Amino acid sequence: MTETVAVLGAGAWGTALAINLARNGHAVRLWGHTSDHVERLRELRENTDFMPGFRLDEKIDPRIELKDAIAGTRHLLIAIPSKGFRELLHQLKPLVGRECLIFWASKGFELETGRLLHELVEAEFPHNSCGVISGPSFAIEVARGLPTLITCAGTDPASSEMFAELLRGQHFRAYTTEDIIGVELGGALKNVLAIAVGAADGLGYGANTRAALITRGLNEMVRLATRMGARQETLMGLSGLGDLILTCTDDQSRNRRFGLAIGKGRNPRQAEIEVGHTVEGFRAARAVHDKVSELGLDLPIMDETYRVLYEGKHPRDAVRDLENRPQGHE
Repeated sequence: MTETVAVLGAGAWGTALAINLARNGHAVRLWGHTSDHVERLRELRENTDFMPGFRLDEKIDPRIELKDAIAGTRHLLIAIPSKGFRELLHQLKPLVGRECLIFWASKGFELETGRLLHELVEAEFPHNSCGVISGPSFAIEVARGLPTLITCAGTDPASSEMFAELLRGQHFRAYTTEDIIGVELGGALKNVLAIAVGAADGLGYGANTRAALITRGLNEMVRLATRMGARQETLMGLSGLGDLILTCTDDQSRNRRFGLAIGKGRNPRQAEIEVGHTVEGFRAARAVHDKVSELGLDLPIMDETYRVLYEGKHPRDAVRDLENRPQGHE
């Protein structure tokens, strides 16, 4: 059945999801927060700023007014960086009825509070069904229609299935789960580890080091996520292990490229400028450090990544200290 979906965020990921939804036959209102950008989308029928080379289907209607973008639709899909997530929720609050499903493809924590994004949504919209989509999915490959699998996790199974069905197409598979905490943490924590792997590669270490960091990093993800209420099996699935492998091993990943720049001697500010986009793992590393300290966990890769990014530690010294840790049972 054809539906109208409001995709809030006209960056690369929001545009790719809009293209996928339109490919499935749905009407899409693609909201962007700057009028110049939205006007270019309308005139050129292409996102030349973030997703060049893909013509926007006529079913995609770019909108600048948030009220217009969501009017008359029950399906909202937020695809903006986590740093602007709360502010967008504040803007949406007087406009959204209880019947709306609120899902998001944003990844990360709220830096100021360390809260997961579903906690922000549930606080602002306690009567709405909500959820997150996440998994190993580069925007450009979704736009190209290449085979992609993601996980859709919501506060109730019916809403998750409904939103997953909107996204499903010939080359886009969407699985469902009720473990919203696990899916969110998988999407946030893998970004921190991708920075660590990128930095090691930037230093010139080899495939052995990369595999070790991914494997032991997954162990750290599982330990932290399960302590926070996630299911272990979720971290072994698409939104955990799958996304971790993707983000750590392919240079399409902003977080990996950021880490490569750090390993080659750039400071975090220089590295983010070099990447040219928001690097979620840079901010998540701080929130993770605070949460790990609060819970009293020993997660050495996460800890060393934080020290490199926020305390000025040299990445080579971080590797040395990891190598010198006492050895034990796996």
